[in-house]
Amino acid sequence: MRTAQPWRTNRARVLRDASTSAEDKIWDALRNRQLGGLKFALQVAIGTYFADFVCRELKLIVEVDGATHSTAAEVAYDATRTRFLEANGYHVFRAHNAEVFENLDGVLETLLEVANRLKS
Repeated sequence: MRTAQPWRTNRARVLRDASTSAEDKIWDALRNRQLGGLKFALQVAIGTYFADFVCRELKLIVEVDGATHSTAAEVAYDATRTRFLEANGYHVFRAHNAEVFENLDGVLETLLEVANRLKS
């Protein structure tokens, strides 16, 4: 059994409260098992990182990236983070804010294809 870690719970709450409009938009499509019956959780702590959305059953992480993921340092940080998550058995699916706003159906269709591959 895991022990309580109040700092993680508080950090997850802060992240949920400060979600971007793109995160809100995709969350509206993922919550309540709306995408292929998959259960997603919001702002989940994994190691020292927090994932935007996680389907624990498939170990599938959905990250929504905005403009703050474009500098060399941020790209390097994301790569390190992704390596850590993948080393712990997770698959990371990334979508950019623009994709979420301009083609949400396409993002969700691709995400569902990834999820179906992970199921088999």
